Amino acid sequence: MSLVPQVGIGVIILKNNKVLLGKRKNTHGNGHWGFAGGHLEFLESPEDCAVRETTEEAGIKISNPRVVAYTNDIFKNEDKHYITFYVLADHSEGEPSIQETDKCDEWQWFEWESLPRPLFLPIKNLLEQGYHPLQ
Repeated sequence: MSLVPQVGIGVIILKNNKVLLGKRKNTHGNGHWGFAGGHLEFLESPEDCAVRETTEEAGIKISNPRVVAYTNDIFKNEDKHYITFYVLADHSEGEPSIQETDKCDEWQWFEWESLPRPLFLPIKNLLEQGYHPLQ
């Protein structure tokens, strides 16, 4: 158990008024739908992390990344604590594909009002704040 919160990045990627979600596997949030993203690396900006993680995980390119929100996420069962920064970005190139077969089962585009269930805890917390990427 870490005694210090970790910094996570969630990338809200927009394409035709839909957002990209992946079904997580073999990690906390297994079986839940979440954004592309991951851990912020030393000396990396949230925006640069979003670009890197999106390419590493989904094999696509994004543009115009900008931090739009954050959540305080406590995973009680896993003894994990994250501060998650959300980076909103536009899809610019490529079709999502599974690049990390040990971490993701599938990628799909969803309308914000029709997000799949179950959702990864940070996204639940983001929704509780009333965040909407198209407003």
